[in-house]
Amino acid sequence: MTSDDNTPVLSGAPILSGAIGEYREFDPAAALEGHFQCAWSNTLRADTASLSAVVPDGCVDITWIDGDLVVAGPDVAVALSTLTPGSTVIGARFRPGAASRWLGLPMSEIVGGRLALSHFWGALAREIAQKIGDASSTVERMRAMQAAFCRLAPDVEPPPADMGFAFNALKTESAGPGMAVILDRLDVSPRTLRRRCQEAFGYGPKTLDRILRFQRFLNLARQSTEPRLAGLAFEAGYSDQAHLTREVRRLSGFSPATVLRQLGA
Repeated sequence: MTSDDNTPVLSGAPILSGAIGEYREFDPAAALEGHFQCAWSNTLRADTASLSAVVPDGCVDITWIDGDLVVAGPDVAVALSTLTPGSTVIGARFRPGAASRWLGLPMSEIVGGRLALSHFWGALAREIAQKIGDASSTVERMRAMQAAFCRLAPDVEPPPADMGFAFNALKTESAGPGMAVILDRLDVSPRTLRRRCQEAFGYGPKTLDRILRFQRFLNLARQSTEPRLAGLAFEAGYSDQAHLTREVRRLSGFSPATVLRQLGA
């Protein structure tokens, strides 16, 4: 799956999803702000490789792909997806802990899954997918998706505040300080925190921390003008460069150098 660090990525080889087309994020509609982080679109280049490598980010999305609405469950490893060159994928990303309220089950039951939204919502999901497909442009399709979700939002409980706090704490802190702050602020036992995280995110806080630290590495790599792996490892919260290399391979299937090249860093 991975390419040698000295070999260009070949057509048809996996490419990080964030580097495979024109990806854009948008604020959710006002009625959805408490439930969704963003709406997004990704328009693939007509000449690009069609195998997208979606890496873990601690989140759950509803995506519209080739006419179907699909729930992208929480990942613990890279997920490969074959996409049509030149097509546009749209989606909505849940806020931490919100997906279980909308889908009606703990996220631990769909880890690594890609399930049709109709599995959860039945005929309603197919009706929404049809309305999205009938729209004439990407902008109109995103409006149709959000309008459908807005009609449902009043009947859905907002995500639990404690899980939003836990997610944001681990997003900005490494495991030691972040975990201590969470346990103290929420006044819960490690066992209770693990159970709550499994319901909200699909896995316990240690796995969530690994994934969010990996995402810190990706964000730092995108922002750095002259990235150096040793420096990125330190800034992201890894113990050393070897630790960074092991974790990036486990979570993405790529070496850190390959990730940097694909991101254009």
